[in-house]
Amino acid sequence: MDWTDRHCRFFHRLFTKQAVLYTEMLIPEALIHNKDRDRFLAFSPIEKPLIVQLGGSDPVKLREAVKIIEEYDYDEYNLNVGCPSDRVQSGKFGACLMQEPEVVARCVAEMTRATAKPVTVKCRIGVDDQDPETALRAFIRIVKDAGNVKHFIIHARKAWLKGLSPKDNRTVPPLNYDLVHAIKAENPNLAISLNGGLMTIEDCIPHLQKLDGVMVGRAAYQTPDILAAVDEKIYNLPSPALSVQEINQALATYAEERASAGTPFSAIARHTLGWLSGKPGARLRRRILSEECRKPGVTPALFLKAAAHMTA
Repeated sequence: MDWTDRHCRFFHRLFTKQAVLYTEMLIPEALIHNKDRDRFLAFSPIEKPLIVQLGGSDPVKLREAVKIIEEYDYDEYNLNVGCPSDRVQSGKFGACLMQEPEVVARCVAEMTRATAKPVTVKCRIGVDDQDPETALRAFIRIVKDAGNVKHFIIHARKAWLKGLSPKDNRTVPPLNYDLVHAIKAENPNLAISLNGGLMTIEDCIPHLQKLDGVMVGRAAYQTPDILAAVDEKIYNLPSPALSVQEINQALATYAEERASAGTPFSAIARHTLGWLSGKPGARLRRRILSEECRKPGVTPALFLKAAAHMTA
């Protein structure tokens, strides 16, 4: 939430044409009660293939949200049952729903009533004192049967709803990749993707020999350069192979187009600050963007000014 918005996704798509991108998690009430739905749902055609991610526990509201989203031509729908943040728990959705697989099944069943497109579920291996070996298997069985879900994206960590912050929940609970692999072996007709702890494309490739996909979140955001290897190393297709200067020119052109719609330059620039970290000139580029992006009269040419200090 608040990270993989349309501007972030445009930027990431400059590195890979093939990787499937996800929206930030959207709340049904925000779509149902807000007339400015483009604010949440509009996207650039370049972003596809693109999956919209929802968070909620009310089957009727989720169905209504899907009906609204249908007008925007996303490729799939995903229900997030893995996010452990306090904001999510207070609304009774996200990882706390790992304890209520029947509710998740009803939610997904209602979502599928509103669309012919696939509906998938992102989950954890368990929460709090649950035994993942039994809890995850029961969750998968109930949701796939009652909800007719054919694809699960599994974050291979428990979520501790009490005692760990959302940040710590992404790193502290130990990873259990073997359990995710076992779920796939026991359910060969399901698509199973792995999430959690994957920091490089090289980390992903061994899992793809046994599973149907991998999801990379923080590493893709913090070091977007890794996405440049996706098309060649995972899809065996040519990489976009854009230079640093070409990417900055694309960003400047995009920022100029979005400025006419009222998008602040900073809303786009913030997603690029971690790019090229450690490379010659990257620190100066980051400083120029972060210091000047909110100044009055800033123009998209700032991307090119900042890029002038890069050697690549």
